[in-house]
Amino acid sequence: MSIALAYTATSQVSELEQLIQGCIRNERSSQEKLYRLFYPKMMAMVRRYIDHDEQAEEVMNNGYLRAFQKLSQYNFQGSFEGWLRKIIFHAVSDYVKQNARYSEKVVLVEKDELVHKDHADKLYYDQLVKLVQALPDATRTVFNMYVMEGFTHKEIGNMLGISEGTSKWHLSEGRRQLKEKIEKLELHLKA
Repeated sequence: MSIALAYTATSQVSELEQLIQGCIRNERSSQEKLYRLFYPKMMAMVRRYIDHDEQAEEVMNNGYLRAFQKLSQYNFQGSFEGWLRKIIFHAVSDYVKQNARYSEKVVLVEKDELVHKDHADKLYYDQLVKLVQALPDATRTVFNMYVMEGFTHKEIGNMLGISEGTSKWHLSEGRRQLKEKIEKLELHLKA
């Protein structure tokens, strides 16, 4: 009877849970499988902040190293992907803090002018990503954290060690620069 119960309990353990347990036991094959399983989604997040391949790969690997070190703290409640995303994001945040030169800015808030809808509709996703990646590092980071990740200016300020006002300035500056770049593309877009 106990063998049947043990078999039932084992068969109900998901493949992901088995991989996680293997990683906790420091099994290299499980670590590699887990890395490869979530690599595309995690790298897409990292690339929103870091546009150079080598630095993005370094940050990604540092994030995974942290995750493997903290894996025994994961309690199998909630989304594992969300848990991993949070750890990788902290690696991104630490990289940005160490490598970006922030300075306090005077914030002059103006109402952002909207980009003409026809221009924005003609942009492909890849073009938009390239435009965002072309923003200066600090501005790109704040823009992504606010627009893509949904953090508040207070949260961004705390994570990056900047004031809320500086975060707002970077967001406004990012929007302004993107608007200019999109409007310049108008010359190349056909109606």
